[in-house]
Amino acid sequence: MNLQLWLAFVSLGGALAQSSEWGQCGGIGWTGAQACVSGTTCTTINAYYSQCLPGTGPVSSSSITSVLPSSAPPSSVPPTSSPTTTAPTSPTSACSTPSALSGFTNTALPNPFLFNDGTPVQTKDDWTCRRAQIAALIQGYEAGFLPPKPSTLTGSLSKSGSTGTLSITASNGGPSISFSSTITYPSGTAPADGWPLIIAYEGGSIPIPAGIAVLNYDNSAMAQQDTTASRGLGTFYDLYGSSANASAMTAWVWGVSRIIDILEETPTAQINTQRIGVTGCSRDGKGALMAGAFEPRIALTIPQESGSGGDAGWRISLYEQNQGSVVQTATEIVTENVWFSPSFNNYVNDLNELPYDHHSLLAMVAPRGLIAFENTDYVWLSPVSAFGCETGARTVFQALGVGENHGFEQVGGHAHCAWPSSLTPTLDAFINKFLLGQNDSTDEWSSNMVFNGVTWNQAQWINWETPTLT
Repeated sequence: MNLQLWLAFVSLGGALAQSSEWGQCGGIGWTGAQACVSGTTCTTINAYYSQCLPGTGPVSSSSITSVLPSSAPPSSVPPTSSPTTTAPTSPTSACSTPSALSGFTNTALPNPFLFNDGTPVQTKDDWTCRRAQIAALIQGYEAGFLPPKPSTLTGSLSKSGSTGTLSITASNGGPSISFSSTITYPSGTAPADGWPLIIAYEGGSIPIPAGIAVLNYDNSAMAQQDTTASRGLGTFYDLYGSSANASAMTAWVWGVSRIIDILEETPTAQINTQRIGVTGCSRDGKGALMAGAFEPRIALTIPQESGSGGDAGWRISLYEQNQGSVVQTATEIVTENVWFSPSFNNYVNDLNELPYDHHSLLAMVAPRGLIAFENTDYVWLSPVSAFGCETGARTVFQALGVGENHGFEQVGGHAHCAWPSSLTPTLDAFINKFLLGQNDSTDEWSSNMVFNGVTWNQAQWINWETPTLT
């Protein structure tokens, strides 16, 4: 083969080698195709991962910002006696939301009141932008891409007695997927604006009081979480492809958002979409927290015993391990399951590079309702880390003037994901306030401080002053 023919052959081969929509197209160590199929653009997610995203024009990292659901969130969560449940609004176009920060390092919990450029967050409007920055960073480093609402989304509800089946079909102009969820309704006549609803990952394990509908969300069918071999399997990946740089966490959030989309469009479902909560325990508690953080239409987030990757942060969990506790750390969690993006593997051995930690994920829920429950009988749940990250997140709620919207209960004396009746009054107070519109006090914050001999030193981890955001 002469040189000209060989060069033409190579050129043709390069032209034919294209990644599919949502497929990888670049990043450190990537040797595959760097071009994308027509209608998509190779977009840098972080240094280790570039992805073919829909669109033909230049795409900056800011376009994957807080890829929050495309449906506009409600301006508030009425009716309530207090305006403190206002949902976060969308940031302005001037808000810079890169998916990574070069040169960042911090051994403590990063200050949530500093923008990416180091300037201070001073107003509630500033927090809207800062929240969007955190969302983009969590996707870029840890959670992977969260796709927006698909181009075609339809659904229907069929009901028999107190049980309804919500069926959803989605597509992006190509293959379509379908999934369904069962809703269990309360007895009696629905309120004029519909029943409040709790979306329960795999059924949940908290007691739901009367007057609340419950949707059983089969998140493991949406994205499997069996082992590390289950990455790319599930209904979500049937639509976006097994190579999509998403994780089980973002796939599950995507499913929750589509459920809310269809409920908003289906008045016969008799669900008050201004009064939606989400819950799950253990691995599903991690998922429920991620959904509450990224989906602003969720009024109340209830993670139960979510541990590392949930309300326990990466830095403090590693500290606990170094102090002799057998806890779940980032280096272990990425070898156990597919809850997080493959990009996260590149940072688990140098957590100080993360420009956020899970106190920031918790803070994304603010100013909406958040009540988290942890169990100190199980050391692997990282009790010090959970306490520390919840403490860090609480400063954001306080800065916004809604400290009572964030609750935390850390106790022992029960099996993992079993429900101790002593916690029911706290749970009911949050449900009453955020889902039933009652004026209950939610000033609930306590820990038994059983930390397996590890000392909590707040000054070591939280080195910022809590501002008053105007």
